[in-house]
Amino acid sequence: MSDQTEQADAEGSEDAYVLGPKAIAAILYAVDIEDQAKLTELMEPLHAADIADLLEQINAYDRSRLIRLYDREFDGEILSELDENIREEVIAVLKPHVLSEAVRTLDSDDVVDLVEDLEDAQQEAILDALEDVDRAAVQQALRYPEYSAGRLMQREVVMSPEHWTVGQAIDYLRTTPESDLPDQFYHIVVVDPRLHPVGNVTLGKLMRSRRETRMMDLLEDTFQIIPATQAESDVAYAFNQYHLISAPVVDEEGRLIGVITIDDAMAVLDEEHEEDILRLAGVGEGSLSDRVIETTKQRLPWLAVNLVTAIAASLVIAQFEDALTQIVALAVLMPIVASMGGNAGTQSLTVAVRALATKDLTTANVWRVIRREVLVGLFNGMIFAVAMGIIGFLWFGSPALGYVIGAAMVINLVVAGLAGTVIPVLLERIGIDPALASGAFVTTVTDVVGFFAFLGLAVLVLL
Repeated sequence: MSDQTEQADAEGSEDAYVLGPKAIAAILYAVDIEDQAKLTELMEPLHAADIADLLEQINAYDRSRLIRLYDREFDGEILSELDENIREEVIAVLKPHVLSEAVRTLDSDDVVDLVEDLEDAQQEAILDALEDVDRAAVQQALRYPEYSAGRLMQREVVMSPEHWTVGQAIDYLRTTPESDLPDQFYHIVVVDPRLHPVGNVTLGKLMRSRRETRMMDLLEDTFQIIPATQAESDVAYAFNQYHLISAPVVDEEGRLIGVITIDDAMAVLDEEHEEDILRLAGVGEGSLSDRVIETTKQRLPWLAVNLVTAIAASLVIAQFEDALTQIVALAVLMPIVASMGGNAGTQSLTVAVRALATKDLTTANVWRVIRREVLVGLFNGMIFAVAMGIIGFLWFGSPALGYVIGAAMVINLVVAGLAGTVIPVLLERIGIDPALASGAFVTTVTDVVGFFAFLGLAVLVLL
């Protein structure tokens, strides 16, 4: 096969799966000329997640026109994939009967995720579209605390009494209407007469076993029961820690009321990671679809904190004004010490925040981790102290200046390793999210210590 043919096949394959600029332009052109048949033809191959991405990328005017032209084909999964801010706008545009049909195709956990962040009027519109049983299930889930397992679970569960055999379970699955079964499930939950879950049986093991085999003989070794009030972050941790595929959710009396599957747990884990990254950068939980005012409000507080920390560092510098006037080289080299300390502190901080989130950093090993980060800072500081000492001597012809900046580098990198680990641990202990607040404190410490160490040593040694 020629290179041109391979390239064409690759491009064709990419076009089939990726919503590229050409595909978006073609879709918008169909909207412009109000060609519903062409729009449907172009949208048909797209996954619900791709359509959600499309709606998030185009402007509000085009989004409204596209939805109105495409509304008969609108899938409820698209609503689940949409960013929360765009979701409210889309629901407001959809016709009531289209919204009803879209919502009815969703599992209960997806409906809960859909309505929990909406205004009351939009919540009512979606709840009114559900059957009585489904509406009651969603309303019950909404009574659980936000970000809890009760909000995350789906109410549709496949269960089996303890005395059933494989044959009875298979017959039940075959005779039960499809609408009464979850769209996707991986286990059958075995329960006792009081609906207390006693174990899981995987579908693979079920299909491999003889019909007369008891369900109790096929229970999985790994089995975790999730209380409905448990925080969803702890649920995600349990799935990741114990390699779970699904887990039953129970009420305060231990009765089975739902199930959480791995896709929902991993979505929470991804959200937690994304949230930590955004908070470490001081940008909150914003998205590309947020308005200018909303984004400004989210970022303003942490920029204000950074301003205060910068002023604090400047006040330290102001105490050595005479030394800076007499030795201009100090002003040239001073930012290097603070910058190296800030970067080293950020490295330790990132490791500590991630370890706290995954529960790898605990009371049992905290001092060992702190000692490691301090030693890493010491060794790195010594290496860069030698380098900067030589640079300082060659640049300004002063061995003493090289000694000063080298010593300041060691001090600041040791303090950076200490602060980058201790500060997030302390914040977590007092109930403050370390990802949200650690950065400002660590930056302040490394800036103040870096300037004070460098300028203070310079005054003692050079003046």
